Amino acid sequence: MKVASVFGLRPRISGLLFLIIGVIALITILVPNSDDSSTTSTTRVPPHTIYSNYGRIKEQAAIDYLDLRFFSLGVNRLKEFPLCGKERDNYVPCYNVTENIPADRKCEFAREEERCVVRPPRDYKIPLRWPVGRDIIWTGNVKITKDQFLSSGTMTKRLMLLEENQITFHSEDGLIFDGVKDYAFQIAEMIGLGSDTEFPQAGIRTVLDIGCGFGSFGAHLVSLNVMPICIAEYETSGSQVQLALERGLPAMIGNFFSKQLPYPALSFDMVHCAQCGITWDIKDAMLLLEVDRVLKPGGYFVLTSPTSKAQGNSPDTKKTSISTRVDELSKKICWSLSGQQDETFLWQKTADPNCYSSRSQASIPLCKDDDSVPYYQTLVPCISGTKSKRWIPIQNRSTASGTSLSELEIHGIKPEEFDEDIQVWRSALKNYWSLLTPLIFSDHPKRPGDEDPVPPFYMIRNAMDMNARYGNLNLALLNQGKSVWVMNVVPVKTRNTLPVILDRGFAGVLHDWCEPFPTYPRTYDMLHANELLTHLSSERCSLMDLFLEMDRILRPEGWVVLSDKLGVIEMARTLAARVRWEARVIDTEDGSDQRLLVCQKPFLKK
Repeated sequence: MKVASVFGLRPRISGLLFLIIGVIALITILVPNSDDSSTTSTTRVPPHTIYSNYGRIKEQAAIDYLDLRFFSLGVNRLKEFPLCGKERDNYVPCYNVTENIPADRKCEFAREEERCVVRPPRDYKIPLRWPVGRDIIWTGNVKITKDQFLSSGTMTKRLMLLEENQITFHSEDGLIFDGVKDYAFQIAEMIGLGSDTEFPQAGIRTVLDIGCGFGSFGAHLVSLNVMPICIAEYETSGSQVQLALERGLPAMIGNFFSKQLPYPALSFDMVHCAQCGITWDIKDAMLLLEVDRVLKPGGYFVLTSPTSKAQGNSPDTKKTSISTRVDELSKKICWSLSGQQDETFLWQKTADPNCYSSRSQASIPLCKDDDSVPYYQTLVPCISGTKSKRWIPIQNRSTASGTSLSELEIHGIKPEEFDEDIQVWRSALKNYWSLLTPLIFSDHPKRPGDEDPVPPFYMIRNAMDMNARYGNLNLALLNQGKSVWVMNVVPVKTRNTLPVILDRGFAGVLHDWCEPFPTYPRTYDMLHANELLTHLSSERCSLMDLFLEMDRILRPEGWVVLSDKLGVIEMARTLAARVRWEARVIDTEDGSDQRLLVCQKPFLKK
């Protein structure tokens, strides 16, 4: 194992002495010593297992490795990364730009000689603040051509206005006849609701929007306090994901033509496909089985497609091939057709797990392993989640962000541990704002034509918690009334807490931070990570590549808040300088070795 893999650099021969010292330090650390092990953490260590002590020793060993590597590199090696050329303005790793098809997910970061800082396009502008930025975006910030706009659907052209340097969307305050409001009301009627405003009361809090177009349906769901997550294929231009994120709406690159989505079984209350371009009856119905896998009991699948348009008035000719085929398949997986209006069909997944044993056409078997981590695994030809403890119909779920005692027990979480975590992040968030606000006032220059700087919760819309645990930073933001949504990321090699995050109605995803994140450049306003760097150093991921990736997905003038141990934070500050961030280390003043690293990305203009 090369120590250099932590930073992604080849060691010099002169650094061999430090490697020898590192081995000696490791031997010293790993020798059992109760006094030393008790001082590796400022919190009281419960003496219930030897494993917990070993985990802290391993963590400290990783930090010591980083310290030694830092000194062996020398100051001359730690220079700024070069700036990328124009061809990388919209660079997304792991995707084949030439053929516009997904590449193998087992991708790697750029080679050492190819590492560079991605710059914004020449005509890039800082996005307008929410909620104005939801309805008006700069054309220079997204890669879309006039021809792509003109070839978009009829509803899209009604909802969008392409001007010289901006795209304007109709405000939700206006009346949109035969548009997104009427469409959402139509879905509500098929469910049996009086209005789309009743979605949350009916248990619909999260919606997976497949092929979300330009985000109009998602923007409307946000106004209803429903959390949409858009997924769409990588596109070299006219990207649905890029445009949705630019509007301040949750989105990420993803498809499931061959691999599972990075979500556990029973994750979403509704899956929505409006002209999403998927042929659902191919590959032995495995695409529809993947929808069934992520759909919660009692949840809904909405399919809107011009190919399902009624042909004539006879009941026998009411549906064409796609909707008919989906309806045939739905009976085999215990779905029922709940309604149809015009080109829109709505199926509901059974809330009764006994339905599967009573099927007359049981040709699709039940999966045996429902607890596997679904991180881009191969699609499975079976029905998932039927034996899960999380099999709870959406109509029966708690309305308090999924935090009832019975639901915590299902997730294996102790109530006192959960409540303590809530209090920790409630307090931490207040500290973050108090730290960031004076930094903005002192360091953030007033741009021409802009008003005076304001506190950061007016400037931040898209946030990412890179090591989210239970999602309680997300909860703290909601409780304090911030106009922010959070992509709660659960690293794949940590405890899989994504089910509880999704069950609470938050956005989230599994991800391996040794790989690039599936999004476009400049899509997040703030990145937050608590003790992620220590975890990744123990996994031997390249922190250098991680910082370049964070810089790629962070918007100019965006913020980074890292919380970790002192040694790791000091080295993180050095890496922040290499990507040209302005960085400050802040002592938490609680007597621990925890420190905060607060960074701001500059606007590197061409």
